[in-house]
Amino acid sequence: MREEIHKCIEVLKSGGIILYPTDTVWGIGCDATNEAAVQKVYDLKQREDSKSLIILVANDRMLNYHIKDVPELAWDIIDISDKPTTIIYNEATHLAQNVIAKDKSIAARMVKEGFAHQLCFNFRKPIVSTSANIAGQTTPLSFDEISSVIKNNVDFVVDSKFDTGNKKPSSLIKLGLNGVVEILRK
Repeated sequence: MREEIHKCIEVLKSGGIILYPTDTVWGIGCDATNEAAVQKVYDLKQREDSKSLIILVANDRMLNYHIKDVPELAWDIIDISDKPTTIIYNEATHLAQNVIAKDKSIAARMVKEGFAHQLCFNFRKPIVSTSANIAGQTTPLSFDEISSVIKNNVDFVVDSKFDTGNKKPSSLIKLGLNGVVEILRK
């Protein structure tokens, strides 16, 4: 795993994009602080950049640095979640502008284990995580389902032996103002 992580980090630092196993499904990723890299992801996915992307973080420190104010409720959700849970926070900071939604919110997930956690932890920055498909197409649930268009147009493909086996997108929760919680995806 160490060699794959090292190669991913080289590509991320150079502004490239990767195909990698997240804690959910396979994802297309890049340095979430690099605007040009984020644009490459939008271009590959043929996705409007008005739709923001999810970022992965490795730990509390990273989340606190990129979210202006992490509510206590978010920490509770992170602590009790028994499956990967993405939370939409109100105010993102220190990220590429094109990864942040127009309303300044960001969807972020703290990855707790596996390949994606090791990658985020060692890269020391958030990594974009968006499903490995063209916008509007079905989310591939395994490496074999990922189209050759995606596989052939990233700068590095992580070995398929690191497939998570999870095969399900994360839960998605929006934390609104005044403590309102909206479950967008179970």
